[in-house]
Amino acid sequence: MTSGWQNGNMRQLWRARLQGTVANRCPTNTSNMKTSISTQLHIAKVSGAILASTFVLALTFGLIPARADETCSSPYLARIEGQEEFVYVWTLGVEGLGDGADKLVTVDVKPGSPNYGKVVNASSVGGRNEAHHGGFTDDRRQLWLAGLESSRVFIFDVHTDPAKPRQIKTIDNFVEATGGAIGPHGAYALPGRVLIPCLSNAKDHGGRTALVEYSNDGNYVATHWLPTKDDARGAADAKFADGYGYDARVLPRKNALLTSSFTGWNNYTMDFGKLTADPEAMKHFGSTMVMWDFHARQPKKIFEVPGAPLEIRWAWGDKHNYAFTATALTSKLWLVYQDDRGEWQAKDVAPIGDVKGGVLPVDISLSADDKTLFVDCFGDGKCRVFNVSDPQKPKQIYEKQIGKQVNMVSQSWDGKRLYFTSSLLARWDKKGADNEQFLRAYTWDGKELKPQFDLDFTALKLGRPHHMLFGATKLGANRMVASVP
Repeated sequence: MTSGWQNGNMRQLWRARLQGTVANRCPTNTSNMKTSISTQLHIAKVSGAILASTFVLALTFGLIPARADETCSSPYLARIEGQEEFVYVWTLGVEGLGDGADKLVTVDVKPGSPNYGKVVNASSVGGRNEAHHGGFTDDRRQLWLAGLESSRVFIFDVHTDPAKPRQIKTIDNFVEATGGAIGPHGAYALPGRVLIPCLSNAKDHGGRTALVEYSNDGNYVATHWLPTKDDARGAADAKFADGYGYDARVLPRKNALLTSSFTGWNNYTMDFGKLTADPEAMKHFGSTMVMWDFHARQPKKIFEVPGAPLEIRWAWGDKHNYAFTATALTSKLWLVYQDDRGEWQAKDVAPIGDVKGGVLPVDISLSADDKTLFVDCFGDGKCRVFNVSDPQKPKQIYEKQIGKQVNMVSQSWDGKRLYFTSSLLARWDKKGADNEQFLRAYTWDGKELKPQFDLDFTALKLGRPHHMLFGATKLGANRMVASVP
């Protein structure tokens, strides 16, 4: 609740409610845009004093509905009221298992539901596309799901019936439309748009890649290629530039867009054992992060972050100008932060397990109060928990064996529930008895992870569960947005 207010979304929504108006969409022309901005300024002036006192009363007496969600969600996303009711799982198809196709699986997680912890729907998309990540449009009406190998994006309606998402569109000309970007990694909500970070390119299937924007209607908008040494696009420290990409996250109040890096199509479609035994292939992993001017989509500074920095998690506090990432190959926590001079810096701040033991940290989740960081390690199947109250000095406080392998972690906004899935990539998952494929739910009391339910996706003939997103029947009102940057 506090973090949502501090990020400005709740403040804008409350002002709109005081005036009895909430804009559903971004303005579509300059005249409307000027009117919208003027209206907001008028609202701010008229209701400023009322706002402060009313908000205190609202906090005291619970007049503002609680906002909840995954803690890693976009700040532009319409939020769930209360807690999650469904977990959507984007799942890789396995040949000979069920229909063999990638699918969106819906699991009921409503407290007290007779179907709690059970699969209530599964929608196949036809074929195997290397299902990976996904994300909502800002109004949360659509869920966009990406295929790393086919470069197709599947769009589902999750608003009409959240328990039974319905596929409504497929973007199957992604490569042609974007000018050669391939390997869409996921989808990240922007005002009226979806940002899709990619992993590779059609020319050589290497690591050079781009950020791509689409409208919420599924129409292509723009491609922004990541900086390289030969084309740094004006970014500082071009000597580090490698053009690789992976995740992309925004800190709106600082106009900051941060991207990370992984590897290209040639590597992520290769058998893991063969990859690690190939010295040349192992040279082709990203070792950079890039800070962008978000509004201009202009790269400003390149950081050297060796070892494939993957997921990015910005802190939520209004004075917490930093983000965490974990490097998969070097097994370290890194902090990207704004120093006392206002300059962005990056440094490693803690080891994650013993890198010689093949820990392979792959996903992280930062609590809404910015105090606790959960780190999933695919190599040994453990979740390690860090106290990051001092982001410069993280301290591991707990670890839990989740499975033989573990990949994604999704945390509820109140920090009490965590969900884990097992699959990394079709050709990178472990073999034999170690190839566990599950969705496992736990509660967290600040000291211990306690199991709640366990779904065996192999036994259920559903495939390899990868990314998770939360669904619900109750959402907050749309926020006002003056313009699309």
